[in-house]
Amino acid sequence: MKKYKLKNKFKGYKKGTRFYVIVESEFIGVKEYVLRTEDLLERLSISESELEKHFLFLGYK
Repeated sequence: MKKYKLKNKFKGYKKGTRFYVIVESEFIGVKEYVLRTEDLLERLSISESELEKHFLFLGYK
């Protein structure tokens, strides 16, 4: 599972919040990602551009 960390405040989440990528999907060239917080309590659905702009890849778990 891929792990990411927020670079800056985004959609009410604090900088440094860690997420797991649960689902990666692509439909007609548009990629969408579903992430869950590290404690798995909250879900966030974002586009590829939002992932690249606001998140830092930490590696695989």
